[in-house]
Amino acid sequence: MANTFNIITLGCKVNQYESEAVEELFLKKGYEKAADNADIYVINTCTVTNMSDRKSRQMISRARRDNPEAVVAVMGCYSQVKPEEVASIEGVDIVLGSRNKENVVELCEDVLQNKGAIDKIISPSESKTFEELQISNQTEMTRAYLKIQDGCNMYCSYCLIPYARGNIVSRGISSIVEETKRLAKNNFKEIVLTGIHVSSYGKDFEDGSSLIDVIEAVAKVDGIERIRLSSMEPRHISIEFLERMKATGKACDHFHLSLQSGSDDVLKAMNRKYDRALYKEKVKEIRQVFPNAGITTDIIVGFPGETEENHKQTMGFVNEIKFSKTHLFKFSPREGTRAAKMADQIDGTSKKDRLHDLENIEETNRKEFLEKQIGNVLSVLVESKSDLECYSGGYSTNYLKVNVKEDIPANSIIDVKITDIIKDELVGERI
Repeated sequence: MANTFNIITLGCKVNQYESEAVEELFLKKGYEKAADNADIYVINTCTVTNMSDRKSRQMISRARRDNPEAVVAVMGCYSQVKPEEVASIEGVDIVLGSRNKENVVELCEDVLQNKGAIDKIISPSESKTFEELQISNQTEMTRAYLKIQDGCNMYCSYCLIPYARGNIVSRGISSIVEETKRLAKNNFKEIVLTGIHVSSYGKDFEDGSSLIDVIEAVAKVDGIERIRLSSMEPRHISIEFLERMKATGKACDHFHLSLQSGSDDVLKAMNRKYDRALYKEKVKEIRQVFPNAGITTDIIVGFPGETEENHKQTMGFVNEIKFSKTHLFKFSPREGTRAAKMADQIDGTSKKDRLHDLENIEETNRKEFLEKQIGNVLSVLVESKSDLECYSGGYSTNYLKVNVKEDIPANSIIDVKITDIIKDELVGERI
């Protein structure tokens, strides 16, 4: 009987969470994790870009080359959106989608016994409840990711994720709290609440539960000292939400608010549900409640129809908001999305030039935010030895890398007075 497995994960933190949960399922059944030549390979795929599809296919082929006799199970967004394409890849035994992952071990065992391929694609729209994959331990020993919802109802014109993940499904608060308690018992001090569209938590419930209720419930768990959020939708930020967050005493002052463009015309074409004015107002509210908040974002340059004037509007807006970090991407047409069929596709040279323009602004804003921290005292969760010689390193609540010239045990939370910047990271003294 097969007794070893390997899981290859592509894509987002949600995929990483699900892979770790599946790993626990294998371990509980007595399987051992193997770095190579495993009896069972599970490839958890991503489809956010064309490159993601290609990398997913490469990982499938690599698993087959590693052990031609292995059972190969493919799950995730790529196999949900293109199941026939995945099934046609030589050596694939099991094709799962973005749901049904809790059954992967039994399905692999069925293939071993019956020597036949299994297709278990379930349309996300058929599943109205949250799939209860659970984790009690994770590979990161200081920060634990906790999946609280799945799916997205936004249907941005450039994105396939709603088709891959389906509509919103939320996890019950009691289940979230139970997993939080297990993670706390395993000495995790920081919880990252994650999902495909975390801001939409509870929209599928009739009892009025929302994300702030989750935050307050998790904050009550003994041992949890910091709560961090994954990407947030600007529309769901409010003064009440922020003040209730702060009142827990455990909420990190870091907010990732995806912008995508600083042009209202482009935002409308993207089918984003906000404009510049609303976004700016939400940033103001965040800084009113959390004055030293790190605000990070994503921006796509070269969206179809983006003019030079639109690009200048984005540059001006990014310069005005002054994000602590900006993740920049060139638009890549994604087959199956409306944006891929839009007229006025932008040429590669223009995308490259526009990316470079924003990279310069990002570098300036990042440096300014780091310089503002000098003299401040930041709470830091130590993770490991730093890349800097003789330093321990970790992250502040506002998500900045901080280094201390001491040997401090991992998973310690310390107060650090910031004194300097080295290699785009903060340096300070423990107080």
